[in-house]
Amino acid sequence: MENNNQEQNVFSYNYSAKEQAEIKKIREKYTPPTDVEDKMERLRRLDASVTQTAQIVALILGIIGTLILGFGMSLILTNLSSMIGLSHNVAMAVGIVIGILGGGAASLAFPIYNVIVKERRKKLAPEIIRLTDELMK
Repeated sequence: MENNNQEQNVFSYNYSAKEQAEIKKIREKYTPPTDVEDKMERLRRLDASVTQTAQIVALILGIIGTLILGFGMSLILTNLSSMIGLSHNVAMAVGIVIGILGGGAASLAFPIYNVIVKERRKKLAPEIIRLTDELMK
């Protein structure tokens, strides 16, 4: 009789699908990752690192080149030369040379990006191939 009374006092509640997803998400934070997830995450990081380094170098080179180009243009188009103490003709020549150098540096950003990506792919290819072989088994 007492056992039957205890069963009636049990309360059961089912969570909605949204709450279930949230519970699973929180639970994943506290459970150790499986070996496959570690390998997959490493594969993703290696793949992303190929282009990240190249992007950073290309952006820095492109921005610096553009700033140098802009300085050369400023020497030609504004009265910056008189503030510096250069004659107009000298400022024009110096501005053209600086502008060409800056434009050249900015235009090298994409080819340097391609070279870095090619080298990084060559360097990381064996590890990426090894990981993909392990994950595809």
